[in-house]
Amino acid sequence: MRGQVVAVDQSSCSTWKLVAVASIATAVQYSWAIQISLLSPYIQSLGVPHTFSSLIWVYGAITGLIVQPVLGFRSDQCTSRFGRRRPFIVTGVGIASVAYMLIGFAKDIGHKAGDSLDETAKPRAVSLFILGFWLLDIANNALQGPCRALLADLCLQDHKAMRTGMSWFSFFMAIGNILGYFCGAYANLHTHFPFTITDTCKRNCANIKSCFFIALLLLLILSLIAVVSISEDQLSDEYVKKLSNGQQPQANMSFMRELIFVFLNLKRPVWLLLLVTSLSWMGVFPILIFGTDWQGKEVFGGDVMSTNESIVERYEVGVRSGSLGLMLNSAVLALASLAIEPVGRLMGGVKRLWGVGNLIMAGGLLCTVEISKAAEVWWRGQPDNGNWEFPPLSILCGAWAIFTVLGISLAVTFSIPYAMASIYCSINGGGQGLSLAVLNLSIVIPQMIVAVMAGPVDILFGGGNLPTFVIAAVFAVISGLLAIFVLPDPYEQEQPTFQPPTTKARRAVIF
Repeated sequence: MRGQVVAVDQSSCSTWKLVAVASIATAVQYSWAIQISLLSPYIQSLGVPHTFSSLIWVYGAITGLIVQPVLGFRSDQCTSRFGRRRPFIVTGVGIASVAYMLIGFAKDIGHKAGDSLDETAKPRAVSLFILGFWLLDIANNALQGPCRALLADLCLQDHKAMRTGMSWFSFFMAIGNILGYFCGAYANLHTHFPFTITDTCKRNCANIKSCFFIALLLLLILSLIAVVSISEDQLSDEYVKKLSNGQQPQANMSFMRELIFVFLNLKRPVWLLLLVTSLSWMGVFPILIFGTDWQGKEVFGGDVMSTNESIVERYEVGVRSGSLGLMLNSAVLALASLAIEPVGRLMGGVKRLWGVGNLIMAGGLLCTVEISKAAEVWWRGQPDNGNWEFPPLSILCGAWAIFTVLGISLAVTFSIPYAMASIYCSINGGGQGLSLAVLNLSIVIPQMIVAVMAGPVDILFGGGNLPTFVIAAVFAVISGLLAIFVLPDPYEQEQPTFQPPTTKARRAVIF
């Protein structure tokens, strides 16, 4: 009943429940993988130049900047009879379904609205694509934030369980990446969905449309399993007061006041956590959004905007090769995610593992320069007769090796900051949703910076992705050194100052 402290059995933290909730990350990350591997090239095929294509990612960053904190705050204080987190998860599923259809059918709808088949620029399709892209980012925030908060809720302030839960989430993100990048690399995916081919939507477009049909199926199945298998009770008024540190209930506190309250009460370890997270994402984000474009341009010597069909074909094959590299990256990410807890103990703390992961990231980013130079030398020696061969196996394997090794870096980046934020929240009291949303600000702000600055960097240094990668490597080095030598572990230095009311059955208001 509302207004009472709800008893939650110790079994709330069962592995099955953690896995059921974390598995939603498969569907969320699958759609992210499609965005990362295919949508940057796709938006260029609609007539948007490479210099400006990165700006579409600003929409996602702005969405995360606004939506994630609001959703985190609202889910913390949600008193729905269906629970705190599940209503937001279901809403996210609905918005994502609309976004999938808008992106997949952008060319078809744009053509019916007046876009010409003979012109490269398709402004109506671009508008629909951007709307779908924006809605998809809203949906992913509505799913990812509450899912992570629900994982922390289930762990009942067990710090090891929190790290394990976030590692499971990272593992399923990797599974989603593998599926998404595999679909991105599979040139004939549309043959399994023949209705996707239309006069306006040829092979590559039909492949993207097919990918989003699969995304919809994955999301519906996994979210249904999680929502049905995890029961949530109405939020207790007593626990709402506890979340506000004994002050007025959160239901009577504005979002901005609560957010300001959170920032004013952040301690030095958490500020450092936010700083290291921001610098880490300044290193991670460029390779995620430009990795397949790098393969198509610098490794395969292609250009999607070219009037030469052979050069366009090389770019498209390079993008699929990049998707294969990202799939290998995700396989390592999955394995590394399950090893974070034991490896972190061996290294004397997960923050050291995080630092080493960032240094590995820097090395991988710098290696793209050497691979690109080798590919450029090779392409210069090839005859310009319209026929072309794949780059030498040594160049391809080098490019794939970079993606593969970076899977270690992504595993720690996708899990350790979230685990540390959840642990800090459980130590000091407060809502997991808002706590993780504050951490998310340190992720989306770097994304905005990268998205806005990639175009000017492209122009300033003569085009291509390499200047952005080199700058990202510098940030990765700085974040790695800060993580190892400066960042403390707040949960190792602090003792809990707030515990929910407990009994022998370990009473706590979790939902």
